[in-house]
Amino acid sequence: MNYISLSQVILSLVLIILILLQERTSGLSGAFGGGSESGAYQTRRGFERIIFAATIVIAIAFAALSLVTLIK
Repeated sequence: MNYISLSQVILSLVLIILILLQERTSGLSGAFGGGSESGAYQTRRGFERIIFAATIVIAIAFAALSLVTLIK
């Protein structure tokens, strides 16, 4: 397994974890559509903003590695 493939596996796992950490509604009411913030715009603050930005960066890095693998 070369370094690019290993990097892709690691980035994909990190990306999955970051996506799962981004929760929109909390509690059981959100699962059934009873969330108080449904339909309203919510501002990201603090750690939520860091997770969101990291998700974008990791997704771009994963896409770039995929293109490198495709060209190679």
